[in-house]
Amino acid sequence: MSICTQEKRRRFRALHEHGLLILPNPWDIGSAKRLERLGAQALASSSAAFAWAQGLEDFEVGRDALLAHLRELAASTDLPLNADFENGFADEPEQVAANVRLAIETGIAGLSIEDRYGDELYDLELALARLRAAKQAIVTSGEDVLLVGRSEGMLIGVLDLAQTIERLQAFTQAGADVVYAPGLRQLDDIAQVVQALAPTPVNVLLIHAGLTVPDLAAIGVRRVSTGSQLALATWDRFEEVSAQLLEQGHLPPTRPHRRWS
Repeated sequence: MSICTQEKRRRFRALHEHGLLILPNPWDIGSAKRLERLGAQALASSSAAFAWAQGLEDFEVGRDALLAHLRELAASTDLPLNADFENGFADEPEQVAANVRLAIETGIAGLSIEDRYGDELYDLELALARLRAAKQAIVTSGEDVLLVGRSEGMLIGVLDLAQTIERLQAFTQAGADVVYAPGLRQLDDIAQVVQALAPTPVNVLLIHAGLTVPDLAAIGVRRVSTGSQLALATWDRFEEVSAQLLEQGHLPPTRPHRRWS
Protein backbone atom coordinates (compact mmCIF):
# COMPACT_ATOMS: atom_id res chain seq x y z
CA MET A 1 0.00 0.00 0.00
CA SER A 2 1.24 3.48 -0.85
CA ILE A 3 -0.26 6.44 0.98
CA CYS A 4 -0.09 9.92 -0.55
CA THR A 5 1.73 12.73 1.24
CA GLN A 6 -1.48 14.63 2.01
CA GLU A 7 -2.97 11.58 3.72
CA LYS A 8 0.18 11.09 5.77
CA ARG A 9 -0.09 14.68 6.93
CA ARG A 10 -3.75 14.31 7.80
CA ARG A 11 -3.01 11.17 9.81
CA PHE A 12 -0.11 12.84 11.59
CA ARG A 13 -2.22 15.73 12.81
CA ALA A 14 -4.93 13.31 13.95
CA LEU A 15 -2.38 11.35 15.99
CA HIS A 16 -1.84 14.46 18.12
CA GLU A 17 -5.51 14.94 19.00
CA HIS A 18 -5.78 12.34 21.77
CA GLY A 19 -3.71 9.74 23.59
CA LEU A 20 0.08 9.54 23.44
CA LEU A 21 2.04 9.11 20.21
CA ILE A 22 5.34 7.21 20.41
CA LEU A 23 7.57 8.74 17.75
CA PRO A 24 10.77 6.70 17.25
CA ASN A 25 13.68 8.18 15.33
CA PRO A 26 15.22 6.16 12.46
CA TRP A 27 18.29 7.35 10.56
CA ASP A 28 18.09 5.47 7.25
CA ILE A 29 15.68 3.52 5.06
CA GLY A 30 16.41 0.23 6.80
CA SER A 31 15.67 1.51 10.30
CA ALA A 32 12.55 3.31 9.03
CA LYS A 33 11.19 0.17 7.42
CA ARG A 34 11.90 -1.95 10.49
CA LEU A 35 10.11 0.52 12.74
CA GLU A 36 7.13 0.51 10.40
CA ARG A 37 7.07 -3.30 10.45
CA LEU A 38 7.24 -3.28 14.26
CA GLY A 39 4.09 -1.19 14.45
CA ALA A 40 5.17 2.45 14.73
CA GLN A 41 2.41 4.91 13.79
CA ALA A 42 4.75 7.72 12.75
CA LEU A 43 8.47 8.48 12.62
CA ALA A 44 10.83 11.38 13.24
CA SER A 45 14.27 12.03 11.86
CA SER A 46 17.27 12.66 14.11
CA SER A 47 19.95 15.08 12.98
CA ALA A 48 22.52 13.47 15.30
CA ALA A 49 21.73 9.89 14.25
CA PHE A 50 21.92 10.77 10.56
CA ALA A 51 25.17 12.67 11.08
CA TRP A 52 26.79 9.67 12.79
CA ALA A 53 25.77 7.43 9.88
CA GLN A 54 27.68 9.82 7.60
CA GLY A 55 30.77 9.79 9.81
CA LEU A 56 30.00 13.29 11.09
CA GLU A 57 28.98 14.89 14.38
CA ASP A 58 25.64 16.52 15.08
CA PHE A 59 25.20 19.91 13.36
CA GLU A 60 27.88 19.07 10.77
CA VAL A 61 25.39 17.95 8.10
CA GLY A 62 24.52 20.68 5.61
CA ARG A 63 21.04 21.76 4.61
CA ASP A 64 21.00 20.11 1.20
CA ALA A 65 22.26 16.79 2.55
CA LEU A 66 19.58 16.83 5.23
CA LEU A 67 16.88 17.69 2.72
CA ALA A 68 17.94 14.72 0.60
CA HIS A 69 17.82 12.52 3.72
CA LEU A 70 14.31 13.71 4.56
CA ARG A 71 13.13 13.07 1.01
CA GLU A 72 14.57 9.56 1.13
CA LEU A 73 13.03 8.73 4.52
CA ALA A 74 9.62 10.16 3.63
CA ALA A 75 9.50 8.16 0.39
CA SER A 76 10.57 4.91 2.05
CA THR A 77 7.54 4.46 4.31
CA ASP A 78 3.78 4.92 4.49
CA LEU A 79 4.21 6.48 7.93
CA PRO A 80 4.16 10.24 8.50
CA LEU A 81 7.60 11.74 9.10
CA ASN A 82 8.48 14.59 11.45
CA ALA A 83 11.72 16.38 10.53
CA ASP A 84 14.42 17.39 12.97
CA PHE A 85 15.21 20.58 11.06
CA GLU A 86 17.68 21.99 13.59
CA ASN A 87 17.53 25.82 13.57
CA GLY A 88 16.13 25.94 10.06
CA PHE A 89 19.69 26.19 8.72
CA ALA A 90 19.54 29.98 8.96
CA ASP A 91 19.43 32.83 11.44
CA GLU A 92 17.24 35.34 9.66
CA PRO A 93 13.47 34.69 9.47
CA GLU A 94 13.29 35.13 5.69
CA GLN A 95 15.87 32.44 5.06
CA VAL A 96 14.26 30.14 7.64
CA ALA A 97 11.02 30.47 5.68
CA ALA A 98 12.77 29.67 2.41
CA ASN A 99 14.35 26.56 3.93
CA VAL A 100 11.05 25.44 5.44
CA ARG A 101 9.49 25.63 1.98
CA LEU A 102 12.22 23.31 0.73
CA ALA A 103 11.60 20.93 3.63
CA ILE A 104 7.88 20.78 2.89
CA GLU A 105 8.69 19.66 -0.66
CA THR A 106 10.46 16.54 0.70
CA GLY A 107 7.16 15.02 1.85
CA ILE A 108 7.47 15.50 5.60
CA ALA A 109 4.39 15.78 7.82
CA GLY A 110 5.93 18.01 10.48
CA LEU A 111 9.14 19.80 11.35
CA SER A 112 10.79 21.37 14.37
CA ILE A 113 12.62 24.69 14.54
CA GLU A 114 15.08 25.18 17.40
CA ASP A 115 15.76 28.46 19.20
CA ARG A 116 19.47 27.66 19.45
CA TYR A 117 22.57 28.45 17.42
CA GLY A 118 25.68 26.66 18.66
CA ASP A 119 25.73 26.96 22.44
CA GLU A 120 23.61 30.11 22.51
CA LEU A 121 19.90 30.87 22.35
CA TYR A 122 18.37 33.34 19.95
CA ASP A 123 16.93 36.43 21.59
CA LEU A 124 13.25 35.71 22.24
CA GLU A 125 11.97 38.27 19.75
CA LEU A 126 14.15 36.84 17.00
CA ALA A 127 13.17 33.29 17.97
CA LEU A 128 9.51 34.26 17.64
CA ALA A 129 10.06 36.02 14.32
CA ARG A 130 11.77 32.86 13.01
CA LEU A 131 8.82 30.69 14.10
CA ARG A 132 6.30 33.10 12.58
CA ALA A 133 8.22 32.98 9.32
CA ALA A 134 8.23 29.19 9.39
CA LYS A 135 4.50 29.14 10.07
CA GLN A 136 3.77 31.56 7.26
CA ALA A 137 5.79 29.41 4.87
CA ILE A 138 3.64 26.43 5.83
CA VAL A 139 0.39 28.37 5.47
CA THR A 140 1.43 29.78 2.11
CA SER A 141 2.32 26.29 0.86
CA GLY A 142 -1.24 25.12 1.46
CA GLU A 143 0.10 21.92 3.03
CA ASP A 144 -0.99 20.57 6.41
CA VAL A 145 2.46 20.36 8.00
CA LEU A 146 2.80 20.55 11.79
CA LEU A 147 5.21 23.11 13.22
CA VAL A 148 7.08 22.16 16.39
CA GLY A 149 8.48 25.01 18.47
CA ARG A 150 11.56 23.66 20.20
CA SER A 151 13.34 25.38 23.09
CA GLU A 152 16.87 24.26 23.90
CA GLY A 153 17.41 26.46 26.97
CA MET A 154 17.27 23.76 29.62
CA LEU A 155 19.28 21.37 27.45
CA ILE A 156 22.24 23.75 27.29
CA GLY A 157 21.72 25.01 30.84
CA VAL A 158 20.81 28.65 30.24
CA LEU A 159 17.09 28.68 31.15
CA ASP A 160 15.17 27.43 34.17
CA LEU A 161 11.77 25.76 34.10
CA ALA A 162 9.74 28.97 34.47
CA GLN A 163 11.65 30.66 31.65
CA THR A 164 11.22 27.59 29.47
CA ILE A 165 7.47 27.58 30.03
CA GLU A 166 7.29 31.28 29.13
CA ARG A 167 9.21 30.61 25.93
CA LEU A 168 7.04 27.65 24.95
CA GLN A 169 3.88 29.67 25.58
CA ALA A 170 5.22 32.40 23.32
CA PHE A 171 5.98 29.78 20.68
CA THR A 172 2.33 28.70 20.62
CA GLN A 173 1.31 32.31 20.10
CA ALA A 174 3.75 32.46 17.19
CA GLY A 175 2.04 29.49 15.52
CA ALA A 176 3.63 26.33 16.91
CA ASP A 177 1.27 23.32 16.77
CA VAL A 178 3.44 21.29 19.17
CA VAL A 179 6.05 22.38 21.72
CA TYR A 180 9.20 20.57 22.78
CA ALA A 181 11.90 21.23 25.37
CA PRO A 182 14.41 18.35 25.16
CA GLY A 183 16.09 19.44 28.41
CA LEU A 184 13.10 18.33 30.51
CA ARG A 185 14.05 15.30 32.61
CA GLN A 186 11.84 15.24 35.73
CA LEU A 187 8.23 14.06 35.70
CA ASP A 188 7.07 16.91 37.96
CA ASP A 189 8.65 19.50 35.66
CA ILE A 190 7.05 17.88 32.62
CA ALA A 191 3.65 17.90 34.35
CA GLN A 192 4.00 21.65 34.95
CA VAL A 193 4.81 22.23 31.28
CA VAL A 194 1.85 20.12 30.12
CA GLN A 195 -0.53 22.02 32.42
CA ALA A 196 0.82 25.43 31.44
CA LEU A 197 0.70 24.71 27.70
CA ALA A 198 -2.65 22.88 27.52
CA PRO A 199 -4.24 22.20 25.11
CA THR A 200 -1.11 22.45 22.92
CA PRO A 201 0.52 19.00 22.59
CA VAL A 202 3.85 18.63 24.37
CA ASN A 203 6.64 16.41 23.03
CA VAL A 204 9.00 14.79 25.54
CA LEU A 205 12.39 13.26 24.81
CA LEU A 206 12.31 9.76 26.30
CA ILE A 207 15.90 9.71 27.53
CA HIS A 208 15.87 9.80 31.35
CA ALA A 209 15.87 6.33 32.87
CA GLY A 210 13.04 7.26 35.22
CA LEU A 211 10.61 8.29 32.47
CA THR A 212 8.14 5.77 31.07
CA VAL A 213 5.42 6.05 28.48
CA PRO A 214 2.61 5.12 30.93
CA ASP A 215 3.77 7.77 33.42
CA LEU A 216 4.00 10.43 30.73
CA ALA A 217 0.59 9.49 29.33
CA ALA A 218 -0.91 9.79 32.82
CA ILE A 219 0.14 13.45 33.11
CA GLY A 220 -1.16 14.36 29.64
CA VAL A 221 1.93 14.21 27.43
CA ARG A 222 0.81 13.78 23.82
CA ARG A 223 4.04 12.76 22.14
CA VAL A 224 7.35 11.12 23.05
CA SER A 225 10.38 10.81 20.78
CA THR A 226 13.67 8.99 21.15
CA GLY A 227 16.10 11.44 19.58
CA SER A 228 19.41 9.70 18.98
CA GLN A 229 18.80 6.92 21.52
CA LEU A 230 17.93 4.16 19.03
CA ALA A 231 21.02 4.99 17.00
CA LEU A 232 23.15 5.04 20.14
CA ALA A 233 21.86 1.61 21.12
CA THR A 234 22.67 0.30 17.65
CA TRP A 235 26.18 1.77 17.63
CA ASP A 236 26.81 0.43 21.15
CA ARG A 237 25.90 -3.08 20.01
CA PHE A 238 27.96 -2.66 16.83
CA GLU A 239 31.03 -1.68 18.85
CA GLU A 240 30.47 -4.50 21.35
CA VAL A 241 30.31 -7.16 18.63
CA SER A 242 33.16 -5.62 16.65
CA ALA A 243 35.39 -5.51 19.73
CA GLN A 244 34.59 -9.18 20.39
CA LEU A 245 35.67 -10.00 16.84
CA LEU A 246 38.86 -7.94 16.91
CA GLU A 247 39.95 -8.77 20.45
CA GLN A 248 38.67 -12.33 20.91
CA GLY A 249 38.54 -13.56 17.33
CA HIS A 250 34.91 -14.63 17.19
CA LEU A 251 31.36 -13.31 16.83
CA PRO A 252 28.42 -13.93 19.16
CA PRO A 253 25.85 -16.56 18.15
CA THR A 254 23.91 -15.41 15.08
CA ARG A 255 20.24 -14.60 15.22
CA PRO A 256 17.67 -15.76 12.67
CA HIS A 257 17.59 -13.63 9.53
CA ARG A 258 14.96 -10.89 9.74
CA ARG A 259 13.03 -10.21 6.58
CA TRP A 260 12.21 -6.66 5.54
CA SER A 261 8.57 -7.36 4.74
